[in-house]
Amino acid sequence: MTTGNAALSEVTAALQFAARKHRQQRRKDPEQTPYINHPIELLHILTNEAQVDDVIVLISALLHDTVEDTDTTLAEIATLFGQEVATVIAQVTDDKSLPQATRKQLQVEHAASVSDRAKLVKLADKIANIRDLAIAPPLAWSLERQREYCEWGKRVVDRMRGTHAVLETLFDQAYAAAVRKN
Repeated sequence: MTTGNAALSEVTAALQFAARKHRQQRRKDPEQTPYINHPIELLHILTNEAQVDDVIVLISALLHDTVEDTDTTLAEIATLFGQEVATVIAQVTDDKSLPQATRKQLQVEHAASVSDRAKLVKLADKIANIRDLAIAPPLAWSLERQREYCEWGKRVVDRMRGTHAVLETLFDQAYAAAVRKN
């Protein structure tokens, strides 16, 4: 594992890569926020709120949706960022060839068995998504769909309990705020 300037250089390279890969994508919020804000939010949650400093986790957080949502391959991730990062990305990537309901169920089923690094990325992702849902839900989402997403996110997180107390508390706070709003 790298430290100091080398780590910052690797994280910055991952940020540049993610920004390039997600450059045409927008979030589904009312403002159509640039998608890259989402991986940056995960980085913020992990580093500033949860004091996670594992470079593999931080890079994986920035790249967590590149294979699922862009033309990026796991082989490309392994070549550019190493096999450890590619392994984490593989554990947090849904198989888009499956129906959405199946993908969501598989996330719940597999949450307990992924690596601790993947769990940290997944926890940060669920925190960011639930926070966004409470503040600026997708325009097309009914209150029922928002509630269903919150409950599904909680089921995923509940399967990862015992991984990182701070992240779990942050999720619980985001979940409570979203449920109160809905």
